[in-house]
Amino acid sequence: MRTHKLTLPVVVSAACLAFSASAMSATWKMAIGDAAGGTQYELGKTFAAEMNKRTNGKVNINLFPNGQLGSEQDTINNASMGILDLSILAINNITPFSPTVGVMTLPYVIRGPEDAKLLTQGDVGQQMTENTIRDAGVRILGWAYSGCRRLSNSAKPVASPSDLDGLVIRVPKNEIMIASYQAWGVNPSPLAWSETFTALQQGVVDGQDNPYITIDAMKFYEVQKYITDSCYVFSLEPLIMGEGAFQSLSPEMQTTVIEAGKAATQHSYDYLLASEEGIKKRLIEEQGMTIVQPANDEKEWIEQATSIWPRFYDSIGGKDKLDDVLSVLGREPAPAK
Repeated sequence: MRTHKLTLPVVVSAACLAFSASAMSATWKMAIGDAAGGTQYELGKTFAAEMNKRTNGKVNINLFPNGQLGSEQDTINNASMGILDLSILAINNITPFSPTVGVMTLPYVIRGPEDAKLLTQGDVGQQMTENTIRDAGVRILGWAYSGCRRLSNSAKPVASPSDLDGLVIRVPKNEIMIASYQAWGVNPSPLAWSETFTALQQGVVDGQDNPYITIDAMKFYEVQKYITDSCYVFSLEPLIMGEGAFQSLSPEMQTTVIEAGKAATQHSYDYLLASEEGIKKRLIEEQGMTIVQPANDEKEWIEQATSIWPRFYDSIGGKDKLDDVLSVLGREPAPAK
């Protein structure tokens, strides 16, 4: 990480000159981790339309979904170095570069869309933007709200953590999410997003977790049978631009980019609320999936997963950072170590 930070200004300087010179008449590339049809794509499509409209057609954005431009973590490096204009990726893939963002991925901190909107569009979201600029050299311009991550698997109904016994579950390469599953008594398999469908298809892993919208967009119903209607993490997917590239823009263009991001963010929130229930119904009725309700109102899942919080206080910037977030959400402070 130290090498990355030291070399970043040198690499960006040359790339940003080209970015700036063409900014008012340009075609930008946007990397998208998910397939077309998901909330990442919806956010990207809306941001592209807003930019085109607000610049009177001078800025066009080409979307490259399904990881065509590299893994989500690779696109962070590429954006920070100025060789990629924009990327939309899962927030857990930014955490290794900017650990304080991990407060948003601690299990059961965000428990629904309202919590997610309150945090991302308020002071906490602004702090996350400042931290990713400082730590990763990228700026968050907007957010996709994809919904709660739901556990899916091909083997059996899962209602309680004990039901995970014998299952191999894919998780992102994220320490917090790995620790959550370990708290439930299983050792998950960290895999890159681009490898997940094939691993499920070949039976290398039995399950994974993602929102209903992602399960549908990625056609996981072809290789998964059961979904547990849990909500241990709310899936947030930021739209990023390299900070060097952003600073190379004129003040007017910077404002345009920020306002387009805000408009796309609001659209993403509305889109989630309008579409999730329909997708859930379609997964059951058309794709033959079975949705299982967590036992005891998810009590065991919550108690076991939140027990890992103290392990990550240092990495997220201290317990006070989590307490600030919980206060915004109207909850009690986190337990001491």
